[in-house]
Amino acid sequence: MSLKKGIYQHYKGQLYQVMNVATHSETEEKLVVYQCLYGDYSIWVRPLTMFTEMITTPDDREVERFKLIQEVL
Repeated sequence: MSLKKGIYQHYKGQLYQVMNVATHSETEEKLVVYQCLYGDYSIWVRPLTMFTEMITTPDDREVERFKLIQEVL
């Protein structure tokens, strides 16, 4: 599975920039490297499968955890 670089919106509203997809050196798990576009602009990683999954909101809607809103080439 591939992931486009760009600006994503978390289902709770905050914006993040996906920088790249990395591979874990021991497990070969794919990890998304992304940066908060608010607060301290910290950099995070999250498993690709979790980043791209659908989730159920408290009001029982199925939504993307992170939704691409602007692709960056």
